Amino acid sequence: MLKIPSGARLLSEIVKNVTTYQSAARWYCVAGTEGSKSFLSYDKDPGPMFMRDDVQKLLKSMTRMELDRVFRKRSVKDNTVEYKFMTDDQVRREVGQSIGKANRMLQMPPVVDVMHENPKVLSKDGALKGFSETKMIFTDISFGLKNSKRTIVERLPDGTLQEAAYETRKRLNQIYFPLKGRYVRTPKMFEAGNLRKIMEAKDYEFVLDRACVQFEPYEKEYHNLTATVYLHVNENKEFDLLRSTRHFGPMVFFLAWHRLVDDLLLDMIKRDYLRNGVELMTLFASLHEGVEVKAETFNQLKQFVLSSEAPLFTPEDKSPEDLQQDEKYLGVIEQFVTEHCGKKVQLNLAIAAYREMAHERQQLAEGIRKMHGGR
Repeated sequence: MLKIPSGARLLSEIVKNVTTYQSAARWYCVAGTEGSKSFLSYDKDPGPMFMRDDVQKLLKSMTRMELDRVFRKRSVKDNTVEYKFMTDDQVRREVGQSIGKANRMLQMPPVVDVMHENPKVLSKDGALKGFSETKMIFTDISFGLKNSKRTIVERLPDGTLQEAAYETRKRLNQIYFPLKGRYVRTPKMFEAGNLRKIMEAKDYEFVLDRACVQFEPYEKEYHNLTATVYLHVNENKEFDLLRSTRHFGPMVFFLAWHRLVDDLLLDMIKRDYLRNGVELMTLFASLHEGVEVKAETFNQLKQFVLSSEAPLFTPEDKSPEDLQQDEKYLGVIEQFVTEHCGKKVQLNLAIAAYREMAHERQQLAEGIRKMHGGR
């Protein structure tokens, strides 16, 4: 029997442990030692950049408000259809109300920095040392106060009186003033094994909706959980499952921040969302200093997408003018792929296939125009 030297056995165990760690981290990005940072975390506060008007405009446009998807039945399938007889004015009014409601439903969860807590020590009373073996919590349960402003303090066994840690505050606020859908203990679905099964079933929106209820945007668990979902969506190229939801914008922001836009850009090209592709490039350049696109028309198209609104309803057949505009978009995207993308082969093949399809569309549009007496 072959005997493995002790050094080789040790190396085998190290490799095994590293492989196991990488597999677990792929599903749930649990923080390591105190103060350590993974590449999934934001290296600085993303809040000011995320809240900028131009960034919000770009993210909302890339989300693409498709009313049939925004108002779809999510949990229980309902095959019933309701018909109404309306005048043209009533239809326009109904559509306007639906758009307003859809805008509220697509309100994006904020992307902010992880909270760094430092409980303030209020007093130290040595006379109380040993009075109790456990710490005592005091909570102001007055009505009308915001949970973030509510006074909650703890007396430690050594007599120290200090502000309660965030986890303690969150638990006590949930006990006295429960929020609907939030639990005192973290739901089992967020454990690594259960989370893996849910994501394999591609229930990304369900996970993110539940995360928004259970956690606050500045909690570390929320950042780790959303990063895990976003990476799983990116690895499996399932971007369309989050499109027209409130989570699409934060996901795009996350991917652009970490320079992981290749697959998303490829998806936009294949789905004929070229304007969204230029908006993604504009966002990418805004987040990273020194990133420039050398295409001559980039600045012009950048100003165009920032100053104009994307049409809510797009026609099935594009006009020759639309096809010419798409060619401008495609030229800028091609230059961006050459300068800043890693998956150049796949992207260039998609661009070539789109050009071929656009050429056929152009010939068809010109033929239809001539048939109708146009020039």
